Amino acid sequence: MSRAITGSLRLPRLLSRASGHVRAVLPRFSLWLLAMLLIGGIIHIFVVLTVPGHVRAKAFAELRHLGPDRIFHVLPPITGGEELAPMLDPAMRHAVCWFRLEDGPLTLAANVDSPFWSMALFNGRGEVVYSLNNRTSGSGALAMLVLTSSQLSILRENPPENLDEMIVIETDQNEGFALLRAFVPDAAADPVLADELGAARCADIFTPDT
Repeated sequence: MSRAITGSLRLPRLLSRASGHVRAVLPRFSLWLLAMLLIGGIIHIFVVLTVPGHVRAKAFAELRHLGPDRIFHVLPPITGGEELAPMLDPAMRHAVCWFRLEDGPLTLAANVDSPFWSMALFNGRGEVVYSLNNRTSGSGALAMLVLTSSQLSILRENPPENLDEMIVIETDQNEGFALLRAFVPDAAADPVLADELGAARCADIFTPDT
């Protein structure tokens, strides 16, 4: 009888200790679960933000087979499902020029007779470094000089005559590409704009115009 009474007295104590142990473990488990959820969320956000840029850079990198660096290569008209690179507008004609600034400063120039044109500089990862269009260019034409800080210091000793007419972009990105786009208002304008994009300049600053 005494053993039964003693056992019955011990049972609440054991239950109390077990309950206390569970209460001690639950906060640690909750913190661990919360940490895992936060890490998972951070990884998801990182993937969402970086994958599109990686895909875009890879797609434009594949356009290098069109020809050598430092020349605008006109892309064919964009049709559904057949675009050469992502985010190209079917209502526009496009030209791409790859460059490496280790080969020297780069000049970009174009006269495009379109209601709207734009030019964007990308680094090698497909991220926009600078952009402008015919409404923000000032003169309505493209005249730009792209170079590194060290190249700018050297160029100041012997600047080109038309330096004051150029938009000067100083960058630490050694490699990248320029994307020149022009809106096509009608079918008759398409071949004309393609020729103007092909005639755009993407060359060394001391290379004479052709």
